[in-house]
Amino acid sequence: MLYFLIFVSAIFVNNIVLSQFLGICPFLGVSKKIDTALGMGAAVTFVLTLATIVTYLLQLLLVKWGIEFLQTILFILVIAAMVQMIEIVLKKISPSLYQALGVFLPLITTNCCLLGVAILVANGTNKLPGELDHNLLTGTIFAFATALGFTLALILFAGMREQLAMNKVPKAMQGTPIALLTAGLLAMAFMGFSGVV
Repeated sequence: MLYFLIFVSAIFVNNIVLSQFLGICPFLGVSKKIDTALGMGAAVTFVLTLATIVTYLLQLLLVKWGIEFLQTILFILVIAAMVQMIEIVLKKISPSLYQALGVFLPLITTNCCLLGVAILVANGTNKLPGELDHNLLTGTIFAFATALGFTLALILFAGMREQLAMNKVPKAMQGTPIALLTAGLLAMAFMGFSGVV
């Protein structure tokens, strides 16, 4: 039951984009079409889950050695290195998947959502009130669910932007203003899930 609560909470109640405002840059920049939003969401899900596992284990070493102050710098380096390694491996093993992800893999390196979730999991700040122990399993479930929540928000926003592109929007509201207004309305809609978990 606890894992289900973490899962639902990370996707709907504490959505990383619409509630915690991490990952706004790709949320606004890559959400003009549903296809690109889906590709970015898949890439983020894959990298975020793997990066969280690696950074959690790295945090254990940092605590053991008493050098926790290096956490942020090392996490950034680990995430950047992982993205590069995944890009190289995908290019050799599955060129079709590499082509499908295209520009999304390098863009993930600058996504603050990755670093934010890695720090939340490593420091144990993603716990629910009834949770007694923080471990790698709950952290990984949280990271995977957070990535799915990111993908859900991205796809919903992309669908809304595609619909807006077909409608007549006043000239003063075209582009960024209507996108920000729509994002705000979507965030308000997700506030309706608060109190569910």
